[in-house]
Amino acid sequence: MTARSQFRLLAERRFLPFYLTQFSGAFNDNLYKNALLLLITFSTGGLMGLSVDVVVNLAAFLFILPFFLFSGIAGQLADHYEKSRIIRWVKLVEIVIMALAALGLWWGWYELLLLLLFLMGTQSTFFGPVKYAILPQVLSDDELVGGNGLVSMGTFVAILLGTIAAGLIMGLAASDRVTAIAVVLMAVLGYLAARRVPPTHDRHATVAVRLRPVVETWRLMMLAAQRRPVLLAILAISWFWFLGAAYLTQFPNFSRVHLRGDETVVTLLLALFTIGIALGASLCERLTGHAISLKPVPWGALGLSVFGIDLFFAVPGAPQPSTWLTMLTDPVYLRVLMDLVGVGVCGGLFIVPLYAFIQHETPARQRARIIAALNVINALFMVSSALMGMVALGGLKLSIPAFLLLLSLANLLVFLLVTYLRTQAPITSVDK
Repeated sequence: MTARSQFRLLAERRFLPFYLTQFSGAFNDNLYKNALLLLITFSTGGLMGLSVDVVVNLAAFLFILPFFLFSGIAGQLADHYEKSRIIRWVKLVEIVIMALAALGLWWGWYELLLLLLFLMGTQSTFFGPVKYAILPQVLSDDELVGGNGLVSMGTFVAILLGTIAAGLIMGLAASDRVTAIAVVLMAVLGYLAARRVPPTHDRHATVAVRLRPVVETWRLMMLAAQRRPVLLAILAISWFWFLGAAYLTQFPNFSRVHLRGDETVVTLLLALFTIGIALGASLCERLTGHAISLKPVPWGALGLSVFGIDLFFAVPGAPQPSTWLTMLTDPVYLRVLMDLVGVGVCGGLFIVPLYAFIQHETPARQRARIIAALNVINALFMVSSALMGMVALGGLKLSIPAFLLLLSLANLLVFLLVTYLRTQAPITSVDK
């Protein structure tokens, strides 16, 4: 760990407590959400007279709905008030929500658990703008890419670990009660970390806070559109979430149908894809020379297409039954794994410099609202990804490899977009 390495930030109070706070939140979100879906799927067989498929999609809708309703208000609050104060209040609310969730898990009140999933989405909505808006306040310009790389790496690793933990807990006899204890414990640990986040002294009292959910979300979109390079960067990041959601959604059926794999293969694909993103994110600081630069972004975009196209040709035509060990030892399957790792690495190279660019190019008094706008557009793109998957796989009857190939080819247009952005958007200086 050299003097200028991004990892030295993990030893400093200005960064470590915030990092642990956001890591615990991402872990807890995914632990709770996946545990609930597994319980509904395997313990209840449905809910409120609805099938499992309907309830699973309802749960996904309830978690993402708050981003459309409350992002405008969340951005205003994060710009108006001092950010460490917002973080502590949000994490305190998480403890209350998870305490109620523990009761629901303990007594099997699944309708309450679905409502609490909506509240967890709401809590995440209010944390999101602070998560990225605080970084330019506590990091210097030559640390911003590295700090974003650590946050992106930590977020995806936390998502992976939370998902795996939910699956492991479901194998226990008293899985519902173990989950209840785990989510409360993680919420408390997250709050304790949040209490150590130093104040940023960046309150902007002139920013008005208006409690008009839908109207303020629309005003976010107008604010984001005022700075064309920033808007293009937002759209590029949202495209990655569109693409990433498509890959993650298809992993279970892709593994079952095209690799003839068991459940361990699904976990392996998810793990390698996530590790790839983490590796790409951690490489960005070195590739940019500690500077805020879009240099890696076109290469990341090109790699997303190259590895995605190769994945189509790497899928075996007549696969043999596979396990995680088969995937790691059979050269036929190793090519598939290498392509997925490549997609992940290129994804990390793609999004981290874009986040740093948006943070740097946005005035401090607007930064949280711009990040909130990014969260709204991310949510729109992920919903669109699910709809496109339904049309392509269900309506057009495309295979999963063909669907991913189509997205990889469409990504070439994004490669042209970010190449244009890099050449036409010089790094400027705005107030921190």
